[in-house]
Amino acid sequence: MRIPAHAVCTAIRDDIVSGVFGPGGRLTEEVLARRYGVSRVPVREALRTLESEGFVTTRRHAGACVAEPTEQEAADLLELRMLLEPLAAARAARRRTEAHLKVLRGLVRLGQERARRGQGEDLRSLGGWFHETLAQASGSPGLIALLTQMRHKVAWMYVVEAPARPVESWAEHGAIVDAVARGDAERARALAAIHAERATGAHRLRIRQAVSTSQPAVNMSSGRH
Repeated sequence: MRIPAHAVCTAIRDDIVSGVFGPGGRLTEEVLARRYGVSRVPVREALRTLESEGFVTTRRHAGACVAEPTEQEAADLLELRMLLEPLAAARAARRRTEAHLKVLRGLVRLGQERARRGQGEDLRSLGGWFHETLAQASGSPGLIALLTQMRHKVAWMYVVEAPARPVESWAEHGAIVDAVARGDAERARALAAIHAERATGAHRLRIRQAVSTSQPAVNMSSGRH
């Protein structure tokens, strides 16, 4: 069965974000094809996509390598996120569906419950789902794609510490959803901007080391998406 390039792209991106392939490390088609149990064709297509996203760079005489973002590029990423997330919240206030609201309210309910119990690991996942759903509610495919790519890059460049006051953080999520439900775009934008600015303080640059690409083969057809 031919594994599609987008599945290979996701697998390579996940391994870059998790640090399996460190900054500056070579990404040879042959090694990647063997690792994921695919031919070199989808690997080649995936590397082109990842280069357009900024995860991969092509060097003369070295071929494809994991990009090495600078501190300035990392800082710019957070600044851009603080502009785009409020925009997504404002658009969500105008375009959200009842299905979006149901999911957002459910996530806020769970988040507030877990925050009171101090279940930090659950909160990390719930927070990611919340912001992904809020972006989806914006109804803007281009904006959704940018925010999705940005989340991957933030996870790659930064260690994100748990908020010092998780109960307050989830109260902010709840207030954003209330504004979105009322269709109050300006309030949703303002609340999301405040939340994003506060959340930025929990980010610190990740120190990553290059990891050898000589990893055990991964059979893409056995369940990896």
